[in-house]
Amino acid sequence: MAQDLRELFKKENDKKHLMKKGHEERFLQRLDKELPQARRSTFYFIKIAASILVLFSLGIYSYINYKSDVPQQPVVVDIGTEDSKPQGYSLGDLSPDLKKVENYYVANINLELSRLEVSGENKALVDDYMKRLSELDEEYKMLNIELNEIGPNDQTISALIRNLQLRLQLLQKLKQKLNQLKSSENEQVTSNSV
Repeated sequence: MAQDLRELFKKENDKKHLMKKGHEERFLQRLDKELPQARRSTFYFIKIAASILVLFSLGIYSYINYKSDVPQQPVVVDIGTEDSKPQGYSLGDLSPDLKKVENYYVANINLELSRLEVSGENKALVDDYMKRLSELDEEYKMLNIELNEIGPNDQTISALIRNLQLRLQLLQKLKQKLNQLKSSENEQVTSNSV
């Protein structure tokens, strides 16, 4: 009984086993009957392509709108609260009319600042204007100190009002420049697309 398995396998490989005619076709038909192959239509692939396109578009949109280098928000002008006001008085404390004037300019300055659309293309321009605004703010604080030390006089009051006017004008100029920049970019995009 001690037969060599290698010899048995060699003999078995040398033999040719013949199947009955049509056996393979009958087997494949039964296999298809028992396990039908579901064919995917081209519509299925269109669905996949549309899903990938939607995900890709959302990715680009979120990348553009939520970049990591978010532009710096403009500084809001603050005339001071009761706690932060220095000892003495400010322009609004001198008379109700001057308080209205100060509140008017401060509100308009804050409104213009809130409407600014800062982007990567105009960041340098906005930064330059913000630097000038901060210089005017420092000047305004110095004028307030002068108002408290020397006392109210026409020159100091007019300088304070003029400072507020300059800030508002500066913001309006910035807004015009940004609109010009935006319209020139739109014109370039339009001319490039034509």
